[in-house]
This record gives sequence, structure tokens and C-alpha cells, in this order.
Amino acid sequence: MSDFRVASEALEFEETINKSRFITLLEPFTIGDDLKQRLARAKARYPGASHYCWAYLAGAPSDTVNMGYSDDGEPSGTAGRPMLAVLQGAQVGQLLAIVVRYYGGVKLGTGGLARAYASGIKQAIPNLPTHVFRQLIESELRVDYADAQTITHELKACEGELLSSDYGAQVIIKFALPENQLDKFSRQVNNLTQGRVRPHFEHKG
Repeated sequence: MSDFRVASEALEFEETINKSRFITLLEPFTIGDDLKQRLARAKARYPGASHYCWAYLAGAPSDTVNMGYSDDGEPSGTAGRPMLAVLQGAQVGQLLAIVVRYYGGVKLGTGGLARAYASGIKQAIPNLPTHVFRQLIESELRVDYADAQTITHELKACEGELLSSDYGAQVIIKFALPENQLDKFSRQVNNLTQGRVRPHFEHKG
């Protein structure tokens, strides 16, 4: 998946289920973000809660590596995993969900807990502002001066971004391309330069 939806801003949703107060916080979250810092901020905003359960997808919705979840003391499998399942089903990447629970004195049971922790995310996701994230693959080419203009023209035609051009004995062109444009770019450049330039990319996934 080269393009996917991500959150444009944070969103909050609150509901009461069998006297327990559930506050769902959705916010953008990428691989480099600090989860502990986000949790500390949620705890400072909503102090004294019974549980602060969370789930995140730091990459694409289909990324099964950069993800995680926690039940934060709730029975195993009743909070974090159901939350993660909703995030994956929503097809929105780079997203963190924290559900704050203030226990109201009525036990919900394992099934009830799973439904309660998933509920807020399900209701909030349709109202979450999103935009399309373009996943770009960075690379570089060393080319003769005569071929540099051809490369930059094809970059534009393939929705790529020119990162830098270093003019020395040859031109070193650093660029980024959407993953779904790699093959097209390689074919076009190879044809237009009559084989002098043959871009090669290591495909991901």
C-alpha cells in the first residue's frame, strides 16, 4: 500500500456504559513519536482513572510490525486487542487510540469490556479528519549532464520529488517516488536514455 489515510488532527469522544465513563482519544502517531509521553499527557488531562488502555498503528494500516496495544490491567484481551482490531479495520494509519476508563462500580464482563473499549473508536473514526499520506521511496542516480533534464522531467511525470542535485563530474540526483510509480519511472528513464540510465529499486513488502 503506497498511499493511505492518516489523521489530520486529534479527536475525542466520550460515552458512559453501565456507569463507567469511557473517554476515547484519537491522535496522529508515527514511528518516531514517544508513546510514554502521550500516555503521560492523557493521565495528566484525566487523572485518577481506573485504566488507560491503548493501541496504535505507527505505519500503514496493513503494517503488522509497527503496531502495539495494552490492556493496562484489564483482563487480557478485553481492551487493547479489540481497540487495535477497530483501528486496522478503519484503514487509517499512523494513529494512536487511548481509552481512559473511570470505573463506575458495575462489572461489564469480558465481552462487555471488549465491546466498550472498541465502541468509542468505532463512533469516533467516521468523524476523524484525515488526509492521504504518500509513502515515498528515496533513491539517487549518478547521470551525465545530458541525461539530467530527462530524469527531472520524468520525476515530475511520475509524481516524484526532487530532493537535491549535485553537479560535479556527473550529476548526483537525489529524489523520492511513490512506491506505485517505481516501475513506470524505471522503464521510462531506461527508454529515454537508450539504456544509459537504469534505475533500480529494492521493492518493499
